[in-house]
Amino acid sequence: MRYITVAIHTYEKAIALRSLLESEGISVELNNVNLEVPGFSSGVRVRIPEHDLPLALRIIENKELFAQPAGEQPVEHTYLVPVDFSEKSFKAAEVAAHLAAQKGARLKFLYSYIDPYVDGNVQLTDTLSYEIGERGAREALGANAESLMRNFAERFRGAMKSGVIPVVGFDHKVAEGVPEDVIADHARAELPSMIIMGTRGMEKKDAEMIGSVTAEVLDEGRYMVLTVPEPLGVEQSLNPANILFFSNLDQDDILAMDALYRLFGDCKAKVTIIHTPKRSRFSDSSAGKALQRLGEYCRENFSQYCFVTVPVSRSDGDKEFAALQQNHNFDLVVVPNRRRNAFSRLFNPGLAHKLLFRTDIPMLVIPV
Repeated sequence: MRYITVAIHTYEKAIALRSLLESEGISVELNNVNLEVPGFSSGVRVRIPEHDLPLALRIIENKELFAQPAGEQPVEHTYLVPVDFSEKSFKAAEVAAHLAAQKGARLKFLYSYIDPYVDGNVQLTDTLSYEIGERGAREALGANAESLMRNFAERFRGAMKSGVIPVVGFDHKVAEGVPEDVIADHARAELPSMIIMGTRGMEKKDAEMIGSVTAEVLDEGRYMVLTVPEPLGVEQSLNPANILFFSNLDQDDILAMDALYRLFGDCKAKVTIIHTPKRSRFSDSSAGKALQRLGEYCRENFSQYCFVTVPVSRSDGDKEFAALQQNHNFDLVVVPNRRRNAFSRLFNPGLAHKLLFRTDIPMLVIPV
């Protein structure tokens, strides 16, 4: 029987989790325990049989004690939605509203604006009249941002009142700063369950700029992020039917698959699992066997989905992936991400650029 790590805790929390799981009939092993002084053990691994993982994750999810590391408990179940008052932002807000209604979450709209006076070349010792003018311009800039956010919120309320989107709780915030920095700072402070970001379509002139902000947030690696392309319909975003899942060929795949299943488990989707061999520890033949075993496990435990595994060779991986993307009508790309720079590790720069900046396919990045 194969055991896998389901959590890493302090000794006290590991003991509590073991008791909880064993009370549900799940066998548990603890590793890395200091046998001489157990209470001083840190980083204790809680290991369970692989086939019990879906049940264990559902149990842990419903127990607040084990949901986040100590000191990092979200105050409430919240989806963060960065906005810039464009149609792509409102599309993301609509998708977020439907998901929030399904999962019992609140929404937080976040807008950032850049202060043009924050510049190292500006001399702050100029005349008093200049300082007063600068202060007035800054206040006007902030007031305009607040006004735009209020208008966005009113439009969102109107959509709820008319029944276009379900009624959900929400609030909003305006902050000065570079968008990716503001988003990252807010996420670190508030710990949202997911960040939902709108992206422009391939034909837009500033797709690269928008993509760079999205890429920074995606590659942070600490939060679940869902991108919503502007051209895509809300219904299509909420009901993916053909999902592409990038596998690391380790137990993190199962954690990511479970997170995907909990978010979109009502969809009868086809999931194509591929392993990108760049810097892989597997040979092509061993990777194919591991991929096959992963597919078998997923078919047994995530019955709503239909799974297909596609091996990609080490020598022609980028070409094979490009052909796969071209020949299949994928409507969601899923990437488990355990650390920063996931995309440069998966692809060559050209393919990463195409996937992140130029695609009209939603992407779900899951921290594992």
